[in-house]
Amino acid sequence: METVTQGAQANAVPQGEQATAVSEARAAILNAVVPVAPTEIVQIKAALGRVLADDVHARVNVPPHDNSAMDGFALRGSELKAGKVSLRITGVALAGKAYAGVVGAGECVRIMTGAVMPADCDTVIPHELVGNIAEDRIEFDAIVLRAGANRRCAGEDLKAGAVAVPAGKRLMPADLGLLASIGIPEVVVSRVLRVAYFSTGDELCAPGETLRPGCIYDSNRFTLHGMISRAGHEPLDMGVIPDHPDQIEHALRTACTSADAVVIAGGMSEGDADHTRHMLARLGKVAFHKVAMRPGRPMAFGALEIDGNRAFLFGLPGNPVAAMVSFYFFVAPALEKMAGGQVRPPPVAWVPSAQYIKKRPGRTEFQRGVVESDELGWQIVRITGNQGSGVLRSMSEANCIIVLDHDQAEVKVGEWIKVLYFQGLV
Repeated sequence: METVTQGAQANAVPQGEQATAVSEARAAILNAVVPVAPTEIVQIKAALGRVLADDVHARVNVPPHDNSAMDGFALRGSELKAGKVSLRITGVALAGKAYAGVVGAGECVRIMTGAVMPADCDTVIPHELVGNIAEDRIEFDAIVLRAGANRRCAGEDLKAGAVAVPAGKRLMPADLGLLASIGIPEVVVSRVLRVAYFSTGDELCAPGETLRPGCIYDSNRFTLHGMISRAGHEPLDMGVIPDHPDQIEHALRTACTSADAVVIAGGMSEGDADHTRHMLARLGKVAFHKVAMRPGRPMAFGALEIDGNRAFLFGLPGNPVAAMVSFYFFVAPALEKMAGGQVRPPPVAWVPSAQYIKKRPGRTEFQRGVVESDELGWQIVRITGNQGSGVLRSMSEANCIIVLDHDQAEVKVGEWIKVLYFQGLV
């Protein structure tokens, strides 16, 4: 492990200025947003990644009958007495073709995986545990098996009438299989959320354009496109909007008409050229916040209300890493709630730090990190170099976010810290 100090402390909260804690800001936003109402019916093959609007109940037991978990021989558990067991084979049970006969004392039935258990049997011995298999008889030691082994009972996965998949679940491949297993061909899902987004700033050029003197290429629209799309929403790219009141107003009116939510990157500071703040205050009910976090601090949230249309508004910092972090920890959960989805905190892991990290209490810090294995194979985490809010490479090289909580102080080498893996976060 190594000792490394942090670079410049960008986005620090000035002395005496009050800033909202991350947890409070997140809770306020989640409490304010509401799900969009419309739903639609789709075939289950088209439901992957969609949010289930209603609970789905099992129509049948899963499995629908007692069945064998193994290829082997079905028998009565009462046959398993001490010593050798010798049973006569009276027939065969196949998957999809049940054995209709009676299995008496001293008898068994050859059975295949998934086949219905014969009415008189409650136990299956796998082929590999049978000591001797003849044409019409098997022998084995009773000690290798217990009564009831290798039988899957009717309804042990799902009972008929039980909730199979709850409302609010964003459907994954296993959910589609589960729905199919109970005979559900189609489901009611929430309409895909429409999210308009744009960047603001006279200094921004689009990739492919000639870079003008004093300008930079716009990256925020592309990270926003990726984050919105990957979250399962429909992205509506409105381009780069110059710092001009008329153009900002036109963009906001268009976005409010066509989208459920609007995300803006930039224009949230208090500079004279940031017309976005003033326009938002005129076109809706928008609150501006200073959040006690790094990277990111200026943020706007509220609702646009234009010509009878309404859309929730999220204003993010213009620095690219600050915009991404703010999106993941504030906007993403709010959009999920709007889409009718279940909002849960991402899974947290605790990993020892490979280095010293400078931190003072009073704000939450989101450091970009890499979890890797040390020489002994144990996981450790290190930061990805310069943690400035404009260093987008720090996000590209990272595989996790290191979360240093509001009241936490500096981190020593070897101290366990909280990380959120990108795989679970995004």
